[in-house]
Amino acid sequence: LSFDRWNEILGDPIMTAALTDRLTHKSFIINMNGSSYRLKETKAWLKTLN
Repeated sequence: LSFDRWNEILGDPIMTAALTDRLTHKSFIINMNGSSYRLKETKAWLKTLN
């Protein structure tokens, strides 16, 4: 979930802003787009069970 939507989960915009500020201070943000590797592996594993 992108940072701009965290307030939907946490419910308080001020606390959400403070939390994301502290989590991202001196950090590198890596935007991960694309299909989930774990989801792909899980689907393949489930096919082997049938």
